Amino acid sequence: MQLIDIGANLTHDSFDRDRDAVLQRAREAGVSAMVVTGASREHSPLALALAQRHPGFLYATAGVHPHHAVEYTEECDAEMRALLAHEEVVAVGECGLDYFRDFSPRPAQRRAFERQLQIAADLAAAGNPKPLFLHQRDAHADFLAVMKQFEGRIGAAVVHCFTGTREEMFDYLDRDWYIGITGWLCDERRGEHLRELVKHIPAERLMIETDAPYLLPRTLKPMPKDRRNEPMFLAHIVEELARDRGEDVATSAAITTAAARAFFRLPG
Repeated sequence: MQLIDIGANLTHDSFDRDRDAVLQRAREAGVSAMVVTGASREHSPLALALAQRHPGFLYATAGVHPHHAVEYTEECDAEMRALLAHEEVVAVGECGLDYFRDFSPRPAQRRAFERQLQIAADLAAAGNPKPLFLHQRDAHADFLAVMKQFEGRIGAAVVHCFTGTREEMFDYLDRDWYIGITGWLCDERRGEHLRELVKHIPAERLMIETDAPYLLPRTLKPMPKDRRNEPMFLAHIVEELARDRGEDVATSAAITTAAARAFFRLPG
């Protein structure tokens, strides 16, 4: 079984003490590739550096999460464009809108989102398209409105760590966007609705991720003492996903891996 974790925050300081061991445990659990999330001016370059140290196993994204939108200056835009010139950086983002926390003012969030969509449009126009790694929480209407401004000018997009409603999911699928499923699926308090929704995601649009070190699957037995999520638990997520979709685990692993390789244009 080969798995691809499309979203792991491996530059997080909780991995500083044992990052190499975390990567080894992931390999042993069947994870054949990972995309390291770049979500700020500080961590996007670190994601690239980590990917460069593990060629063929780790890849990176480069972007600014809506929580950090206030840091999106002209200098930041230039930095993101320089990072995205590297072949190891396979997607624009993490970018989008988050009205649940509002850690950055909403106008600043929308401006930073638009600037990053413009980067994706410019890359596509230059013949070097890179997909979008998107974040949306409690901002669905504005999220769609901003994306509509770039309709026909950007390529593939994944709404990562999907936690939304049935209506939201079908809005994304109707636009041919991909859906990223995390251990939120395993949360009986907040994610129970996903167990029904995942049945309706077409195989070619479905990908999986841990969002480590966040979102430790609550159905893990035993739970790690430090409650830190890590990529080796992707195997547990795909088992839960397979059960909910009525598939064997090998099928769910194969379809999500194929979708991720196609989306990020990773080697086979």
